[in-house]
Amino acid sequence: MTIKDIAAQENITVSFLADDRPVERVFCCDLLSVAMARAPENSAWVTVMTNANVVAVASLADVSCVILAEGYDFDPAAVEAAKKGRITLLRSRLPVYETAAGVGAGL
Repeated sequence: MTIKDIAAQENITVSFLADDRPVERVFCCDLLSVAMARAPENSAWVTVMTNANVVAVASLADVSCVILAEGYDFDPAAVEAAKKGRITLLRSRLPVYETAAGVGAGL
């Protein structure tokens, strides 16, 4: 599966599309230190955190994309950081579990 496959799903919208990397796993976490230590490379990270620190951790962990669940919007600073760091940001109106399950079903 790739980022574009995820972006095409019914409940996903694109905040910023950097590239079309492969996605091998789904990772759910709302604690930056845990995500930094445990987010798998080439994963889709599902979270409810909206700030620019998420982008920094996504870059360090080398995740394929960040998916913001629960219908939240990314902070403008996060979108700007994603553009500079080339990190794809997606959004879902669904809860974290349903978002992850929907993405994971395509893996």
